[in-house]
Amino acid sequence: MLRPAACAALAWGLTTLMVIEPRRYAQTGSDEAFAADPKHILLVLDVSPSMRLEDAGPDRKQARMARARSLMESFFERIPLEEYRVSVVAVYNGAKPVVVDTKDFEVIRNILGDLPMHYAFPAGKTKLFDGLEEAAKLAKPWDPRSTIVLLISDGDTVPATGIPRMPESVKSVLIVGVGDPQVGKFIDGRHSRQDVSTLKQIAARLGGSFHNGNEKQLASSLIAEATGAEEEPVWERLDRRDYALIAILAAAGLLALLPLLLHYFGTGWKPGRRPALSTSQP
Repeated sequence: MLRPAACAALAWGLTTLMVIEPRRYAQTGSDEAFAADPKHILLVLDVSPSMRLEDAGPDRKQARMARARSLMESFFERIPLEEYRVSVVAVYNGAKPVVVDTKDFEVIRNILGDLPMHYAFPAGKTKLFDGLEEAAKLAKPWDPRSTIVLLISDGDTVPATGIPRMPESVKSVLIVGVGDPQVGKFIDGRHSRQDVSTLKQIAARLGGSFHNGNEKQLASSLIAEATGAEEEPVWERLDRRDYALIAILAAAGLLALLPLLLHYFGTGWKPGRRPALSTSQP
């Protein structure tokens, strides 16, 4: 019974691999790797002068921008980065796209380093809504539910109305705060610290999540929720090609083990004609 079933599974798997379109593999970073259904990470980065204050990290001796870099490096290490294109929008007194759909992480690392991007803006107050509005314009033509928006900031005052609405391409929004939320430091005649309440308010109005990244890295569960890694079970993510490979592997293994199974666990009956008993035997 097992032999014909294994042969049928093996024939179906091999036939399936013969008729379906083969899966093409490209080198990481090549354009062919993003030919179908590209995913996007859209980083809205606060580059105001307050992000250079050193009150972040577990020891409160790290610059806020350096803490943002550490958070993003940890984030990129725990996702399949080869599946994503990364875009960065800088926000201060206005918003400007810095890079769009890059596949080179070193570019993002340089942006998150000591690049003084605040000189590209006129001095003034930080306008986080401008960055979110620019991110919404950038993500609008992308595929539905293909984009993760991350906002990294130490917070600022936001108006009660007028928050930009994210397009259908945005799958999730993650707001990450940096800087000491308790003590803070003075800059330009005012006290600057992480405005947790403002950042939580933005996350709630966008239907996203907030994480205080001043001391702890992003939780793996939060990353999985943002990227959608836990939305579908493993078996539901398999396609016809994967099932064919499973059938071939199982059938070939079963056919290879059948002789051993028959030898050790098969019946003791031997085919053929038995010799007739003599009359002297009882």
